[in-house]
Amino acid sequence: MCYTKEGNCFTGVPDPVGLAQLADTLSLPGTVGRLGQVIDRWIYTACLCFGLDLAEQDRSTFRYSYSVYQVEYSRNLLFRDAAVMDRVFNAVLDRTRSRLDVATLRTLFGAKHRPHTGGEPSLNLATMIERPRYDLTIFKIHFGLLTVKAYTKGEHVLRFEAITHNTKALGCGRILDKFPDIVARLAGMLERFATIVDCVDVGFVPDGLLDTLPQPTQIGATRVGGIALDSPRIRAVLAAVLALAPGPPFTVADLAAKVHTMTGQTGYTVRQAAYDLRKLRGKDLVIKPARTHRYQIPADAARTIAALLALRDHVLAPILAGVRSPRRGRKPTTWTTLDRDYETLRIAMHTLFDHLGINTDTTAAAA
Repeated sequence: MCYTKEGNCFTGVPDPVGLAQLADTLSLPGTVGRLGQVIDRWIYTACLCFGLDLAEQDRSTFRYSYSVYQVEYSRNLLFRDAAVMDRVFNAVLDRTRSRLDVATLRTLFGAKHRPHTGGEPSLNLATMIERPRYDLTIFKIHFGLLTVKAYTKGEHVLRFEAITHNTKALGCGRILDKFPDIVARLAGMLERFATIVDCVDVGFVPDGLLDTLPQPTQIGATRVGGIALDSPRIRAVLAAVLALAPGPPFTVADLAAKVHTMTGQTGYTVRQAAYDLRKLRGKDLVIKPARTHRYQIPADAARTIAALLALRDHVLAPILAGVRSPRRGRKPTTWTTLDRDYETLRIAMHTLFDHLGINTDTTAAAA
């Protein structure tokens, strides 16, 4: 069967199911033996032979042991039409840029290599969108020594990739016998990243949620308060947990640090973060696995949080602010589809407020 390959990526796959089954064998226990045989053949016949011939190697009983330090695991989505792939990926980037706290650290147009004056950013908690090549857009998130990213490769391939820069970060060991566990953990990490990106891209608010959010809840024997979206602190916490959702489980300190990074407020303490997490747990927006001090965001909860923040920050706030503002004069130079939607809603809201008897003229109301 003929497969088309471009670089390290298959771009033409006549049997995708068979190729996926072949790739899944990397996480099987038997893979370690075959991989060890390949390494032995290379080490003992192409490398060690320069110091000892085969007979001397047998007499010395010298053997190597192997460890795995860096692994990359990827999944590729193939598109027939390059224009469709660009529209899909760019739409996802536009909507998730703010929801996942994406900062544009570096954008290079028409340049293949990075400038020699600036190196790679440190491998701490960071998110970026960059263009190392004109036709390649990379959406990358760092979680310490772990990285997840999505990028276009060529004209028809959208790749999702999980990387461990040091297998110690996975907490499952690094000897060769642990290779299936390493691959399985990276596969789970990549699946969660793709799921969270999908949930953040398209939000959803269940019926009755807006009415029940402010109501208090019970966690065990402890009564905790509700969630008020009008509170800037709660909105900052929701934005922070959403930004932490694609990564591994996080601690209370991680949440406090993320809130500080996103808002610049130094007064938000670990104690306040712990209390806010209890409130989110009461609404099932955050879960805490038993006997751990780490928290996770379920996929459905990420979809709900994204929708709540979008409603508050991108629907209610701009529409109400637009209704109170005077009519626009000349249209700005950059006039996007969202700008047209907001202007249409702003004009329609004037009629609705007139029918409801709500005065939007602040000058006349003050008089």
